[in-house]
Amino acid sequence: MDQSHTHTTAVEGLRAAGAYYHQRGWSLGTSSNYSVVLDTDPFRILVTASGKDKGKLKPTDFVTLDSTGKVIDGAPERPSAEVALHLMLGQRPGVGSVLHTHSVYGTLLSDAFGPEGGFNIEGFEMLKGLEGIKTHEHRQRVEIFPNTQDIPDLATCVAARMDASTNPLTHGFLIERHGIYTWGKDLSEAMRHIEIFEFLFEVVWRRHH
Repeated sequence: MDQSHTHTTAVEGLRAAGAYYHQRGWSLGTSSNYSVVLDTDPFRILVTASGKDKGKLKPTDFVTLDSTGKVIDGAPERPSAEVALHLMLGQRPGVGSVLHTHSVYGTLLSDAFGPEGGFNIEGFEMLKGLEGIKTHEHRQRVEIFPNTQDIPDLATCVAARMDASTNPLTHGFLIERHGIYTWGKDLSEAMRHIEIFEFLFEVVWRRHH
């Protein structure tokens, strides 16, 4: 595989995602972070650099990391402070991209349902936009994790829920008063999941207010 082409394609894809999400109001200012897995053996992941305006991402606003989080492309930028979540999710089977946005509705719902640890979404046709979901009768549990500065610990907690034998976490999760994390086999699927979740978040909030 031509790695330079893969890197360039990933950068341009994430720049386009940032511009689109900024336009939708889901990634304003320097909020949010995105990643694409470049290689699995050895593991390499492209992540947005810290403190960058997601509506105006430049080709140099990214860093490439190895499985431990070490910068391996010589870029002077620092990766997002939440890189441990991208490293954990990106190394799981079938995950090729991880996206995190900060929408108004995701923030409001994560605040309102944070004390309960999450909420359910069911009965909506748009649920079928989540990979593997075949019917609107699906019940999607959206778990909410406490907002913490200890991202490695948060990553460990999320991984444990994803590996749980009973009702494992799937498709995405919220961080309280923060935003959504979701993923997909590639950037296209992850972007679709963001759109589905953001649509459903607005519906749920408007329905109850």
